[in-house]
Amino acid sequence: MASAEVKVAFVSNHNGTTLTEVSLGSLLAPLCFLSRGLLLIVFHLGKGDLPFSWGSHLLLDFTSLIMPLVLSCTALSDILHFVITGIAVVDVVVLYLVYKNRKHQGSLHSTIDRFVQSRVESNLVPFVTVFRVLVNVKTAISILAVDFSVFPRRYAKTETYGTGVMDFGVGAYVMANALVCPEARGKNIQGSKISHVFKQLISVWPMVLLGFVRLASVKSSGYHEHVTEYGVHWNFFFTLAIVRVVASALLALFPVNSSWLLALLIGGTYQVVLETTGLKSFLLHNNERTGFLQANREGIFSVVGYIVIYMAGVQVGRYLMQSRNLVKDWIRVIRNLLLSSFVLFFTLYVCQICTEPVSRRMANLSFCIWTVAQALFFLSCLSIADLLLLFSKAISNFSFVSASWCPYQNRKSLAVEKMRKNTDALCLVQSVNRNQLLYFLLANVMTGLTNVLVDTLNSSDVLAVSVLLLYMFMNSLLIFILHINKITVKFW
Repeated sequence: MASAEVKVAFVSNHNGTTLTEVSLGSLLAPLCFLSRGLLLIVFHLGKGDLPFSWGSHLLLDFTSLIMPLVLSCTALSDILHFVITGIAVVDVVVLYLVYKNRKHQGSLHSTIDRFVQSRVESNLVPFVTVFRVLVNVKTAISILAVDFSVFPRRYAKTETYGTGVMDFGVGAYVMANALVCPEARGKNIQGSKISHVFKQLISVWPMVLLGFVRLASVKSSGYHEHVTEYGVHWNFFFTLAIVRVVASALLALFPVNSSWLLALLIGGTYQVVLETTGLKSFLLHNNERTGFLQANREGIFSVVGYIVIYMAGVQVGRYLMQSRNLVKDWIRVIRNLLLSSFVLFFTLYVCQICTEPVSRRMANLSFCIWTVAQALFFLSCLSIADLLLLFSKAISNFSFVSASWCPYQNRKSLAVEKMRKNTDALCLVQSVNRNQLLYFLLANVMTGLTNVLVDTLNSSDVLAVSVLLLYMFMNSLLIFILHINKITVKFW
């Protein structure tokens, strides 16, 4: 087995990949999500009965959603563009077959026009749920895959500057939490603002506890740790807890609709401090680790950048959670998401010229802009996939595809409601969504166990991919069993 020092060196000193490759990777998951839905619709058109057994649903979701993500960042990473093109072609062909077998005949123009003017059930925003789940799933894959040589080093977290896939994953996780926070969902503060902030302080105790548990387990077991990632004692659980409390305090003091402005002011001020003081040198070039602040400087100061991302996420969530009933209204939302993403990518280009490149280690302004831009692009891709699924549902008169929009129905029979509940109960996306924090914790525990049992650095590519698939299947199976038994594990 490789020593801890060798493993640390293996995940250190990387410069990331291109913005284009990270964006290209964001297309894969939405295409897989679309494939899964179209497959269920095609099965229905073939006179199949749904839902089938829970094992069949789990296998379908795992092979269509999880397995492609594992293979795309390992064995197929060098031909990712061919993989995405191939899946896209298959989806287009299947979508055409669904259209050819539509229930109501008419020209393509009239069909699309009728669809655009139609209504959609809008109790939830399903692509936000899928975004949060897929960020969690991709995080679970990456935290173990990075320890294998089959995982491209350009996807790993960067040392100082650069854009790695895992760098985006960290910021996207914070963004995913912000999209559905109480403030984004429009929940009014009960009681005084001070008591509200105190409640939020109490509510993050599971994160703080998990942070201390991880710290104790890492130090006692001699598990390898990349110190320049967060510091000697700090970890991501502490960051999540502090970001939540600070953001709640800010949103209690200032209007929620101004969260984008707060994000801009905080991010801009932080960048000015980095450029005009010795903070940047302290974070990057100080080799001393004496005292708590010096020992954990990356984790402590990067919290500022994650607060910026969180505040931006609250603004996006606030916009997405508005009630909309018409398909054309959601098309407008998708357009705005894409435009916002492109504007932020251009802003990133200017920011990197005027200041400095993206740095997850400092969570600088460029990192914040890139994370939000990439997250909006990912959300746009998922919303387009969801819209295409909604179109397929409407023309095939089949709505039993979980975790996606459904055409509006004036009268829903009890049989239809029961069928939808059954499909939701047998959906892996809904399973992870039910216990998101537990899934993240489970992935961290399983990653540690795998590193103890498997010599990750010296594993062949075949063994590495096999271990990753088994690891993800076990995570999926455990979380799926909890879901079908309607067990929600909450720590507060």
